[in-house]
Amino acid sequence: MSTFRAVVIDKNESGQSVGVRSFDEADLMDGDVTVRVSHSTLNYKDGLAITGKAPVVRRFPMIPGVDLAGVVEASSDPAFKPGDAVVLNGWGLGETHLGAYAEKVRVKGDWLIPLPQALSAEQAMAVGTAGYTAMLCLMALERHGLRPERGPAIVTGAVGGVGSVAVALLARAGWHVIASTGRPEEADYLKSLGAAEILDRSELAGPGRPLAKERWAAGIDTVGSTTLANLLSMTKYGGAIAACGLAGGMDLPATVAPFILRNVALLGVDSVMAPKALRMEAWSRIARELDHGKLAAMTTVIPLDRVLEAGRAIVEGRIKGRVVVEIA
Repeated sequence: MSTFRAVVIDKNESGQSVGVRSFDEADLMDGDVTVRVSHSTLNYKDGLAITGKAPVVRRFPMIPGVDLAGVVEASSDPAFKPGDAVVLNGWGLGETHLGAYAEKVRVKGDWLIPLPQALSAEQAMAVGTAGYTAMLCLMALERHGLRPERGPAIVTGAVGGVGSVAVALLARAGWHVIASTGRPEEADYLKSLGAAEILDRSELAGPGRPLAKERWAAGIDTVGSTTLANLLSMTKYGGAIAACGLAGGMDLPATVAPFILRNVALLGVDSVMAPKALRMEAWSRIARELDHGKLAAMTTVIPLDRVLEAGRAIVEGRIKGRVVVEIA
């Protein structure tokens, strides 16, 4: 195959353009493993790249898509051979390196991990960076010594990809989960994933006090800004919030009061450049601990031709759960 189908973003003096077109294999970037992609997924970052709402893309032309599952077609990396099923999350895919919304990619073998045996390629992409990040957040809270007996855990942006998986994982681990959302009509959906309480996001949206009533021991935040500041002010003594998103903004209008008066911790969680050992641990736990029925209930599958409209929808807050993109 000298050419293949791909979503391509380009930019010129008149602005950004994006569409599905043929891409020449000779124009793939350097790497020691070529993968035939079967599935990808849709993350908020992918939506930003497709719409140009934020400067996610660092080079043009660019193929977006930060996640992939597929089969190795060719490899000079001794860790992988043709026919191996693999997964890739992050490492600049879709930002600085041609990404996953394509029938073929060429990448560094160090970026790949084997597809867990308990997951199909479609299930792995239903998890995607969103679910993998949710597990990294749970692991960060556990490393901090937090356990369900300490009190409730809150999840913000709970209807989104990270939030949906976070609710399911925390509930499976025994936490009393408070799901914060601006979409109260999705309460039944969140309760089906394991949420015990639904909190309207408006309760976290206004300017907060330096310290407020203690309400939760732990949290996973995908929103940032005022929401995160309020989460911190309401965290119990010795608790922690794992922060992994900025859907509400990059600012943090908070004070040091929760940190120095309640010993609260803010745990930053990055999924893009996480070391391979941490990735392997996260994916191993996902394969064991994430309920496949709940994963299916939060997942929609679309063809590659629909990823542009889905990218616009996720930026506008109209996507629920996880979206798998079927490439081939």
